[in-house]
Amino acid sequence: MKLLITGFNGFVAGSVIAHAKGNWEIHGIGRSENPLNVPGIYYHNLDLLDEQGFTSLFNEIRPDAVIHAAAMANIDICQVNQEMAERVNVGVTKMIARLCSEHGVKMVFCSTDTVFDGVKGDYVETDIPYPLNYYAETKVKGEQHVLSASPKNVVARLALVMGLPVIGKGNSFLADMIGKLSKGIEIPFPANETRTPVDVITLGSSLVELAENQFGGIIHLSGNTKINRYQMGLEIATILGYPANLIVSIDSNSMVGRAPRANDASMDNSLAKKVIKTPMRTLAEGLNLTLNFKF
Repeated sequence: MKLLITGFNGFVAGSVIAHAKGNWEIHGIGRSENPLNVPGIYYHNLDLLDEQGFTSLFNEIRPDAVIHAAAMANIDICQVNQEMAERVNVGVTKMIARLCSEHGVKMVFCSTDTVFDGVKGDYVETDIPYPLNYYAETKVKGEQHVLSASPKNVVARLALVMGLPVIGKGNSFLADMIGKLSKGIEIPFPANETRTPVDVITLGSSLVELAENQFGGIIHLSGNTKINRYQMGLEIATILGYPANLIVSIDSNSMVGRAPRANDASMDNSLAKKVIKTPMRTLAEGLNLTLNFKF
């Protein structure tokens, strides 16, 4: 069985690769240097905006499943570069969904908890998205393309992802946080943003399961701890043995020049607990797992 992963050098994809290794022939797509030299894992340097190049590669690999983890994910950059965000997050997703549909390939699309406006919280899969920023708008459009392409496709809405990179550097707030705390640098965390963070190890295992099982549709991949990001920062610092006074409370929606954020993007993970064998974890459990995970 062949698994194609986009965003090969990214934070989420690294955990996917670790969990798929040995059971799948893995093909990853990225735009930077390949950090791995492991049998059964093949790296393809390709810009996903190259539709002809991607189509040729897809036809050459003939994957059995695709996990689309690549994205233009910086919310503020998307807000001021909307044309590029549309091309990357919507156009590329539509292209991959079309190819998967044409070849009968299951697609797992990584979406986000920020598709919601944050008014209600504890969102379930049937709640209607209401995006507050352009990044979230592109993710909603991407979801629609994936779901309309095939009933066996999966839209996995990811909560705030917490953990250390399994491969390469990735975009890990925890790694950045540890680096700053170890130097005694204060770190701002928004107290207005409530989330249900999921650790990257649990997430990688869950995405591989979704590529393998029969589930199709929308699913929320989130942890068991509902917490605002300031309190999350305090809990992580305390567990790691750093001074709590280095964690500083801010309001992300009062900051000038930033795209609006949802205040309560917490998600209900009841469906994931039914569909996926991988257990959903608390913040403390997930932190312990990611700190001790070996590739």
